[in-house]
Amino acid sequence: MGALPAETRLGAIRLRVGDVERLREFYETTIGLRTLGVTDGVTSLGVDGEPLVELVADRDAPPRPPRSTGLFHLALLVPTRADLARTLRRVAGSGWPLAGASDHLVSEALYLADPEGSGIELYRDRPREQWPVGGDTVEMATLPLDLQDLLTEPGGEAAATAMPTGTALGHVHLQVADLEDAEAFWVGALGLDVTVRGYPGALFTSVGGYHHHVGLNTWAGVGAPRPPAGARGLVRFEVVLPDDAAVAEAAERLSRVGATEPVNGGVLAADRSGNAVLVRT
Repeated sequence: MGALPAETRLGAIRLRVGDVERLREFYETTIGLRTLGVTDGVTSLGVDGEPLVELVADRDAPPRPPRSTGLFHLALLVPTRADLARTLRRVAGSGWPLAGASDHLVSEALYLADPEGSGIELYRDRPREQWPVGGDTVEMATLPLDLQDLLTEPGGEAAATAMPTGTALGHVHLQVADLEDAEAFWVGALGLDVTVRGYPGALFTSVGGYHHHVGLNTWAGVGAPRPPAGARGLVRFEVVLPDDAAVAEAAERLSRVGATEPVNGGVLAADRSGNAVLVRT
């Protein structure tokens, strides 16, 4: 088992954006989050007062090149299948196109991108007892999702205007230059467990037996470059630990593989592909 406590969860993900008002409207209308406030140029959106997506306004930020490291997608987890059906109706009603819809055996997922190209997954988990397991790893696949069947789910007959109570940042999927380097950071230093190795060019990691909290892939190409400094896209995401002692232990491990920075009682670190994580209580 990895070095992180089983209670570990993800907090908010922070994105740098060029047109913050357009992005705020999208995350409210299409995704269904609510604006919680604006502090020091950071617009926070979430559910029931809990921040999930933070937007850093920077009109001069260059676009992230398409074949570079960074965010593949952020994934918002809804509690039930009916919630996912109501979410699908809201997205369709907004006129925003889906990029895909998949059955991953452990979950059902909708895919789209925000107006500046950051990938988004909206998904629900199947009950854990239904997850297929092979040996000591979870089995996942990418099969077509039957959207018509989803829309017939009892309780999903009408669109929801907002994401439901209990929505969380379920996982973050990152593009990296090298999977071995990424594993050394996210597993060896941060302390996640490997859950899936079966996908070509990808690795999935988690805490507490979850199918994945952090996905990693080299689908932009092995050796893909980092985006320019200050580009649009991922700034950081949060890994939330239960106490200060766990944060201190994680900080010590992370310091062995690169520079770390104290931030608001937590620690900020980045893998060799430039993907940054804030570990905090």
